[in-house]
Amino acid sequence: MERTLSGKTVFITGGSRGIGRAIALRCAREGANVAIAAKTVEPHPKLPGTIHSVAGEIEAAGGRALPLVLDVRDEAAVQQAVERAVETFGGIDVLVNNASAISMSGTLATPVRRYDLMNQVNGRGTFVCSRACVPFLRASANPHVLTLSPPLNLDPRWLAPHLAYTISKYSMSLCTVGMAEEFRADGIAVNSLWPRTTILTSAVETFFPEAVSGSRTPAIMADAARAILVRDSRTCSGNFFLDEDVLRAEGVDDFSRYAVNPGEELVSDLFLERAPEHTREERR
Repeated sequence: MERTLSGKTVFITGGSRGIGRAIALRCAREGANVAIAAKTVEPHPKLPGTIHSVAGEIEAAGGRALPLVLDVRDEAAVQQAVERAVETFGGIDVLVNNASAISMSGTLATPVRRYDLMNQVNGRGTFVCSRACVPFLRASANPHVLTLSPPLNLDPRWLAPHLAYTISKYSMSLCTVGMAEEFRADGIAVNSLWPRTTILTSAVETFFPEAVSGSRTPAIMADAARAILVRDSRTCSGNFFLDEDVLRAEGVDDFSRYAVNPGEELVSDLFLERAPEHTREERR
């Protein structure tokens, strides 16, 4: 199987900034068609990036772009956006479930409306978008669903401090477990990808400012996503990948180019146990 995304159509939710944008541009550099489906149409005063600015970057990088205004909570709008991508590019080969809402608050500090938002965007949004794309993914030669969600870890320390957020992210991960098996016979790969370390995004800057200097850039997630998406969908499904492990399997052994501050001690991301020995060695 040819390991390239050239000519493939990638549908990415929440791709106007951060990791979603990085994945979109990485796919574009190989000549992919990229549908950017996100809510951001007008520039935010503090957060750069809109579906239109990213579409321009995709085109400049060598891909074809389709900016789509989309709230993943709206089932009808999701269906329309997916059909628009199919009409424009002739099909869908990859779905990246990147859209996510976050609030790092305890139970009593989490308003029910915030609980609803996170679960509607994260778990329900992943389900709705995947459900809409599967009929078209079945027609692809190498179909993939890649969801940005963590490995399932029921240690109470990952639930007690921010229960509502953890429930919403684990809902995304449960979609990976269930859909990987449900659609295995269709040859559709369904996997999750999560960063070994914190990634420099607006969420990290807002909720974990102390982790910024020990973070990596979104480029590591983009490179890892690309490596997964060109694998044979019939033999690569039901996995909870970590970005660093994916790239090590591809022969990468120098991760310094991804560091926000090379030489700085790296900060492990949420939901992960202790980092492996080779990562701790790199921190010294």
